Amino acid sequence: MDRVPRELPGARAPHWLRALPWALLVVVETAQFLTPETVQLGFVFAVLPMLASLAYGMAGTLLVSTAIMLLLALPEARAEHISSGDLLALGLIGAVSTLLAWVRGRRNAQLVTVRTVAEAAQYAVLPPLPPRVGPVRCGALYQAAVHTALVGGDLYDVQPGPYGVRAVVADVKGHGLGAVSTVAALLGAFREAVLDEPELAGVAARMDRRLVVDAARREDEELFATALLLEFPTRGGGGRGAGEGAEPLAGTGGGPGGAGAEAGRGAEAGGADVVGGPGGAGAEAGGPGGGGPRPDGGPPVEARLLSCGHPPPFVVGRAGAREVAMESGPPLGLGLTRSAAPEPLTVALEPSCVLLAYTDGVTEARDASGRFYPLGERVRPEREPVALVRAVWRDLSAYTGEIADDVALLALRVDPGE
Repeated sequence: MDRVPRELPGARAPHWLRALPWALLVVVETAQFLTPETVQLGFVFAVLPMLASLAYGMAGTLLVSTAIMLLLALPEARAEHISSGDLLALGLIGAVSTLLAWVRGRRNAQLVTVRTVAEAAQYAVLPPLPPRVGPVRCGALYQAAVHTALVGGDLYDVQPGPYGVRAVVADVKGHGLGAVSTVAALLGAFREAVLDEPELAGVAARMDRRLVVDAARREDEELFATALLLEFPTRGGGGRGAGEGAEPLAGTGGGPGGAGAEAGRGAEAGGADVVGGPGGAGAEAGGPGGGGPRPDGGPPVEARLLSCGHPPPFVVGRAGAREVAMESGPPLGLGLTRSAAPEPLTVALEPSCVLLAYTDGVTEARDASGRFYPLGERVRPEREPVALVRAVWRDLSAYTGEIADDVALLALRVDPGE
């Protein structure tokens, strides 16, 4: 799993700031030597120790202050207007600056310790995703809306179980640190349900009940979350409907409400089109309904999807990307999941296809003119899940500049023959 790198602000000064005290010392002394005695530049020396305390620790600040004192004490470099009182004042300023540098270093060390503890706690809530879970290759990326946080209001997880490999991508109400407790509760409910519930609807119902109980305890009637549940069932069993009623999704192939052959538009821009059309036959599927031989000769791959108010995933293949046409049920936390959840959608995938799930922080990000990020049009085909989420993140960052909401990306692909 990738997390956007976060560095503690002010923990280490940039190189230009560390070089600035020394550069100013040389410039001021040279200017003092070249200008007439009536021009007094000694007051600039008083600024250098304080500037050094911002760039260095105690030792570095003390070194800069000592260098100033030694330089001004030399008869060849000392200007006539600099008296012994001036040297004493500069010495006191250097001592105070050294003390401030020591205090700042202690504060930074404490902040690093606090951040390390906070990171450990957040990693316990949302640990890094391994590159493989059973036969499923995984790629994930997360950025919290709060700059110093690692976990916010989005979540994802991939877990093996007796019924196959199951995954979840969810977005809880709110974002930032205030939503972390809800994220932790949902992840706990999901990980338990993966082991006990034979159907995805049962997993969703367990997560829904967790939110209902938490909402009653907090007296928060608006506590809810959208979620997308995915399942790669074990071959030859594991849940209802295995191998039946699968929607063909070979590359950008057809199926109910499926996609046609790869469209030519957008090719020059380098983006992948969202290809659609009623009853379209998949060009890569080898015929209507995608029932023809697979180009790579790999075994069939099936995935089951269940949406609880969450955006549908994209299937990314060699021909581009297509949004899965699927029915969505009510969000989690309303107590309606067990009675109103739709039947899970079973889709057939080529082994080279990657399922890309995301949260609305991706598609609701805007550029400078206010246009939403068109994920389906800009995603580039990548066979490796890790490379896919990194490419999407780079493109999203370039498109928007700054993202103000939590962002989660999860890409999954089953290795042929695994």
